[in-house]
Formats: sequence, structure tokens, C-alpha cells
Amino acid sequence: MVTITPPPAQEPHRHRRVAESFGVDPARYDRTRAGYPEAVVERIVAAAPGAEFLDVGCGTGIEARQFRAAGCTVLGVEPDERMAGFARGGGLVVEVATFEDWNPAGRTFDAVVSGTAWHWVDPVAGAAQAARVLRPGGVLAPFGHVYQLPPAVADALATAYRRAAPDSPLFAATQSEVSVLDAYGGLYERAADGIREAGGFDEPELWRHDWERTYRRDDLLDLVPTSGGLTMLPPDALAEVLAEVGAAVDELGGTVTLPYATWGLTATRRGADA
Repeated sequence: MVTITPPPAQEPHRHRRVAESFGVDPARYDRTRAGYPEAVVERIVAAAPGAEFLDVGCGTGIEARQFRAAGCTVLGVEPDERMAGFARGGGLVVEVATFEDWNPAGRTFDAVVSGTAWHWVDPVAGAAQAARVLRPGGVLAPFGHVYQLPPAVADALATAYRRAAPDSPLFAATQSEVSVLDAYGGLYERAADGIREAGGFDEPELWRHDWERTYRRDDLLDLVPTSGGLTMLPPDALAEVLAEVGAAVDELGGTVTLPYATWGLTATRRGADA
């Protein structure tokens, strides 16, 4: 997320060490990561033919709790036992596995969803697994957030991160001149390609929902360490990065309003005779 999100060309699902690093502090992740706009939740619920949902890479259960509040039953699949344990503490049922290797044991669902996690799943193998577990007419709906830091804050983060982790495969993303809000859509374009290659679905519909959220300095510094790459920094290096980010926010008056984009797609499972 932010300026150190893996760019589309880097196939983030191959970076398993990064994918499995978010559980270092599940409570912080759950506390700081934004929930999803109600319009996004409503859109997906309306697209599904029923209320039985499978949440892939459910993490601490942020979106699963939202779908549950919307009247759905939700089963989570999560590769990190630490994240799964936190989600279970919130009353969710979670099975520990990567989605590609998960055994559905004959169970089927009305929707397979994934909140800011589908890019850690092989786009073809994941779509094929979704096709196996979805009922005819069910929907595959991966979606995810990205936010844009103010230029001065983004530059401070990029400079400090480059110094702390010069060999990180994630640093290449800080070099792009393309808005991260726009570039993030590439992850879902690739997901759509994976769905087409796997077969069994109607043409995927790509969509985007824009919104914003205001952060005070300390709240932003609580959020930033949950980003991929920063989750793997040693404490002293992370402290240095956060000091520079905090100084940049102070220069802007101690509060920043971040534009967010929630990208997603929906694809309907064709019937057996289609």
C-alpha cells in the first residue's frame, strides 16, 4: 500500500514472505486499516445470488465483519495463523490455508470475496479454485484499498524506506510517476485476465469507488507500519522511517486528508451447461 505497494508487473503473489508478514501485529492492522465503504459492501451483496460468502485472505476479519453485518454468513480462509486467530476472536470462523491449497470439502458458496488480498493469490489458480466452489450464478468479487499520501509525505517515506531497505523488491514502486490510485487498478486488471484464463465466468466487470479519510499525525504513523515492506523492517529502522514521515506531516500542520480508491471487480460463475 502507499508508495511501496508491489507494482502490477512484479506478480506480488510470488512474494510470499511479504504476503505473510502482515500478522506481525494483528491488533494494529485491525485498528488502523480502514473498513470498506458501505457502497462497496452493498454492491457485492446485491450481485450475489445468496448470502453464503467465502472470504479469501480474510486477515483480521475487517471486511468479513462488514459482510456479516449486512446479513451474510462468512467463512474465512487465511494463510497466517496470527491473523486468523485475531479474526476468530471476533467471532468469525476461519480456516488456515492459502486459497490455492485450501480444501473446500464439497462446500459451495454464493460469493467468493477478498479484501485487499487477492493480489497475494495466483490470479489463474485462484480464479480456478473460485470457479470450483461457487454455485452457478455466484460471484467472484476481489476488491481493495489504496491511498495517496501528500507529495511531501510520500517523498519522506520513499527516501527513508530506500535508506532502510535499499534491496527491497518493493522499492521499485516508489519510482513511478503514475498516481498510486490509478496504478493500483492494474492489480485488478491482472485479476480479470486470470479469471478469463481460468474460464467458467462471464466477462469480469472492473470498477472503482473514490473516497477520502482524514488522519491526525499519530493515527497516520500507526497506519503506515501495516504496509507491505514496512512490516518486515527491524524496530530501529522502522522508527527512523516513522520519524521522517512524522516530521513531514508536522510541516503540513499535523493533519492530512488522504484520497482513497477502492478498486474491485465482479465476475459471475456460469452455469454448468454454459
